[in-house]
Amino acid sequence: MKNADVAWSAFDPIAYVDHNYRGIQPEDAEILHLIRDHFGDHFRKRGVGPVSGIDVGAGANLYPALSMIQWCDEVTLFERSSANVAYLEGQVDFYDPNWDRYWDALCRNDVYDSGVVDPREQFRKVVKVEQGCIFELGRFDGRWSAGTMFFVAESMTTSRQEFSLGVECFMRALAPGAPFAAGFMEHSRGYHAGRHFFPACDVGESDVRESLEPFVDDFMVYRLKSAASLRDGYSGMLLAWGWRGESVDKAWSV
Repeated sequence: MKNADVAWSAFDPIAYVDHNYRGIQPEDAEILHLIRDHFGDHFRKRGVGPVSGIDVGAGANLYPALSMIQWCDEVTLFERSSANVAYLEGQVDFYDPNWDRYWDALCRNDVYDSGVVDPREQFRKVVKVEQGCIFELGRFDGRWSAGTMFFVAESMTTSRQEFSLGVECFMRALAPGAPFAAGFMEHSRGYHAGRHFFPACDVGESDVRESLEPFVDDFMVYRLKSAASLRDGYSGMLLAWGWRGESVDKAWSV
């Protein structure tokens, strides 16, 4: 099933949050540890900022944006589903208390704890929601200086070509040298968000590496130690992090 064939307005963000994010799952705790150190080390060593950030396919997940608000004067939550857009817009002014746990986890790295006095005020100040399809990001070549994309490219289609194009669109939207983090469901067979079933592309570690390699100079792909426990139909989670390459072929590869 191609991305354009999916009824994304039927995505149920409340059911999705209830199942995945009311408490911190072991997988997310591991992700938070890795991305807070990646972003924290990058910005502390380089002493740059504030910068613009983007979370591609934000869905009903705020912790990728929370991981960037420390360093950004603007974070764009880029999302296709109208239902998810409405959820995100409702979180900007005062996000729900369950997300406090995720901020607290980020603050175990002291560069977060010492930088933002009131995360809700910072979130309200810098976050904006923009509706759009991942494949439209090509018009924003190199616009953002930090980026995240969690469980998107492989969770929006069954097409391997669209998976690769989604990763490419994300990477090309980042400026050279921009730090990024991206999560992938390993060998997913699809998933529910409420009553509706959504497609997925079956990808593994080698597929993730292959999709990223043309656009990065330095990156890691790591299989989370936590067991696949959130739902049936996938074998684990992969986290990639690194930096957008300084030099990328201008010709699109897909």
